[in-house]
Amino acid sequence: MAPTIRRIVRSGIPVMGHIGLTPQSVYKFGGYRLQGRTAEEAQALLDSARALEENGIFALVLEKVPADVAGRIRDALEIPVIGIGAGPQCDGQVLVIHDMLGLNDKMHLKFVKCYAALGQEMRRALDQYVKEVKGREFPGAEHSY
Repeated sequence: MAPTIRRIVRSGIPVMGHIGLTPQSVYKFGGYRLQGRTAEEAQALLDSARALEENGIFALVLEKVPADVAGRIRDALEIPVIGIGAGPQCDGQVLVIHDMLGLNDKMHLKFVKCYAALGQEMRRALDQYVKEVKGREFPGAEHSY
């Protein structure tokens, strides 16, 4: 992967690295499990982070990694480290907007703080819309030309 990243960066395209849990490969790593739990896994993450930085990434996302491991990785790098489920010592934080706004009721990851219950409100609104259309209450005169 490093030679590919190096070529992309050298061609002028900025690259942000992403290690730890990578949702596109979640089943390859045994599901949505914490990454970097053992000393060997933590060292592999640190080695990957250093290799990515050496090949020119401008920042790194660490996902679902123990906070102490994230702190060690952050301390070892010169680039910004953005955490998603990687503890407070990262340089920045990110959450998936669907999770933080409560649009996904099926999966509740420990590191997600839900700031709203928009999924419930959207379902309520859609149920009301369907009810009004079926009951021929909508559209009314005020919504017609």
